[in-house]
Amino acid sequence: MDYKKLKQQYQTPFYIYDFDEVKQRFFALKEAFKARKAQIFYALKANSNLSLLKMLSELDSGFDCVSKNEIARALKVGAKPYKIIFSGVGKSEDELNFALENNILYINLESYAEMLLLEKIAKNMGKKARISVRVNPNVDAKTHPYISTGLKKDKFGVSIEEAKKIYLYASKAEFLEPVGVHFHIGSQLLNTAPIAEAASIVANLVKELKALKIELKFFDIGGGLGISYEKNEPEPNLYDYAQGILASLKGLDLSIGLEPGRFLVGKAGVLITSVLYEKQNEDKRFIIVDAAMNDLIRPSLYNAYHEIILPYSSGEISPCDVVGGICESGDFFAKDRALPSTKQGDIMLIKNAGAYGFSMSSNYNSRNKVCELALENGKIRLIRKRESFEDQIALELECLKG
Repeated sequence: MDYKKLKQQYQTPFYIYDFDEVKQRFFALKEAFKARKAQIFYALKANSNLSLLKMLSELDSGFDCVSKNEIARALKVGAKPYKIIFSGVGKSEDELNFALENNILYINLESYAEMLLLEKIAKNMGKKARISVRVNPNVDAKTHPYISTGLKKDKFGVSIEEAKKIYLYASKAEFLEPVGVHFHIGSQLLNTAPIAEAASIVANLVKELKALKIELKFFDIGGGLGISYEKNEPEPNLYDYAQGILASLKGLDLSIGLEPGRFLVGKAGVLITSVLYEKQNEDKRFIIVDAAMNDLIRPSLYNAYHEIILPYSSGEISPCDVVGGICESGDFFAKDRALPSTKQGDIMLIKNAGAYGFSMSSNYNSRNKVCELALENGKIRLIRKRESFEDQIALELECLKG
């Protein structure tokens, strides 16, 4: 790829996503579960660019949404309502109402209180709300504490006993219809054994519900599949992943729901930035680039590792910190990383940034959000324009005029 030409045309920083890589991963995951009725529901929170969603919709992907606006994005690109599910621990009344109005497949409930609110809304609308319950199986995913979601101390889901209460109530309620069960124990999982363990626990709950004449249709295993951020880091074995889930479902006739996000798009994205300066503070070397933590917050937030490549630099290699220009000591992309010496204007690639990069970006320090490009079938196209200062202040100007 001619990064110099791309820089000349689009300026840095910007994101570029390899759509062909996303497709390859989508079909690999689909193939792993071909022995069972299964539906992929892409998790929009990882990357919600409309062009990406449209491409996935055309592959027959469903969508896992965690806000009203994510549902609206999925519908905007032509997703069928029966291929949309709604998750999240803090759904508002307005959001639940929107989900019911649009007749999505089901809503993943996270509390007894949420169920009662949904029942009230459904009753007012005179329609049944299809529900699934997010069960917290208390399985340690052994991932970063900020993205662990399956332990008792985490805010997500309900216990097995609480789930039974919700199902028993919903099964007798006129305006609620239990259709599924859901769990998601955490993100960036490279070892799939904890997911299989959680599946076994939740499958036992399904069997208990079946004995109580509560028949479910969907077994939603959440997402969480990780990617290799470091060079020699192994990726999840999809065959083992699928077999672990399938083994837990023996004797149960359920459709499997999968909610991959990072696994599909993480490896496909690169943040391309340029060197502004090199700086030496006594024994510390810094490479200062034109991207910053507002563009990619993962290193600052999780101390996450991203491989960094300088494709046109061949100087002497030495340890350095790669940092942005934001007024925070936490604004960095790498610390003590061995990289070649650079000069002003050198291009830098921050790899594996397709998930939770742009979707978590901000206007901190009044910086404009970057543009996004897609690579598909050997062609590159713009899929989001670079934000301008005028775009950034438009909503404030309206108030200023008043």
